[in-house]
Amino acid sequence: MSATDGSTDAARLKIGAAGATDIGRGRKHNEDCVLVRPDLELYLLADGAGGHNAGNVASALATSSIANAYETSADSLSDRPDIDMFGLYTDARRLAAAIKKANQDILEIAKSSDRHKGMGTTIVGVAPSLASGALHVAHVGDSRCYRWRAGQLEQLTHDHSMINDVLEKWPDLDDAALSRLPRHVVTRALGMEATVRVSVRTFELVGGDRYLLCSDGLSDALEPEAINAIMGAAMLPDDAVHELIDRANEASAKDNIGVVVLFCDVVPGTLPPPRHRPARRRMASRVDFQPPGPEDPEIVILSVEDAPHVVASVGVNDEWLETIDDTLHGRTGPKSEKT
Repeated sequence: MSATDGSTDAARLKIGAAGATDIGRGRKHNEDCVLVRPDLELYLLADGAGGHNAGNVASALATSSIANAYETSADSLSDRPDIDMFGLYTDARRLAAAIKKANQDILEIAKSSDRHKGMGTTIVGVAPSLASGALHVAHVGDSRCYRWRAGQLEQLTHDHSMINDVLEKWPDLDDAALSRLPRHVVTRALGMEATVRVSVRTFELVGGDRYLLCSDGLSDALEPEAINAIMGAAMLPDDAVHELIDRANEASAKDNIGVVVLFCDVVPGTLPPPRHRPARRRMASRVDFQPPGPEDPEIVILSVEDAPHVVASVGVNDEWLETIDDTLHGRTGPKSEKT
C-alpha cells in the first residue's frame, strides 16, 4: 500500500510513504503487518508471534487498535499544545497511549480463545507532525526504525532484546559468554503482560529525511550498507519498499519481511523550515503549573530490582510518597480509611 500526504504550499514539508510485507523464504505463514495512514499522520509495523498462526492476529489487531485509538482521540487533542507543561510532546504521549491500549486489546482476545492464547507482537510506529516539524518514534520489541539523512543511515530504536538487556547490566561481559545467548529473544512485546513499557523518542523532521520501519526479517538479512544504498537511491517510496523486500529475499531471508518507508520532502516553491527553530510548535503555559517547593527533593530515584519502591531523600512528605507508591503498585482510586 502507498500514500502521499496532500500538503499545501504553506505546509513546507510533505510525506510520501509506502509499506508492504512478504512471507520470506523460511516461513509458512506471514505474521508481519503494516499500516500506512497519512490522514492520521500514523505509520506502523508489527511482527507477530504465537502458536496456531495467532501471530498474524496479534499484529493485525495491534495496528488496527492503534489506528482506532488515534481516530477517537483526534478531537480531544485538537486544542492541546504540541508541548505540554511538563515539556513532553502531546503527540508522543498519544502514540504511547495508543500502543498501551493495543496491548490491552491483545490480552483480552488472548484470554477469550485458546487458539489465540500466548499470541503477541512487536510494534514500531512513527507519527510525523508536518505542522510542528517533529517526528515521534515509539516501539516495543525488536522491530526497528532507521533514519537516512545526508547519506548516513542511523538506527533510532534500541532493541528490547535479551542481549541488550544483559549488556546494560553487565557491559564488561566477555564476547564468548555473550555469543552463547539466544539472539532472537525479545524482553518486551505486546500481549506479554498487563502493563507494557513503550519507548518513545522525538526527532526534528527535516526535508530530505528518509525513514524505514522494518521487522527483523529485513534487518537480519541485509547489512546496514545495503539498506543505506537502497534508502538513498533516487526512487519512489513504493519502489524502495519492493527493492528492500526483493534484496532480503535474494539474501534468503529466514523470517517474514515487513517494510514501511517514509520520504520527507520540501514542498516545491517553499523554503525549507529553519533548523533548530521550532517556531510552529505550541507550548503549554506554565502559569497554573506549580514548581517543586523549597522542601521538595531535587531528584527521587525509583528502584525496580524486585518490587518497585521509592528511594527518597529528605524533604518528601508522606502523602507525596504514598501517592507514588500507590501508582507504582497499581493502587488507584479513592483512599480507604486505614484501621
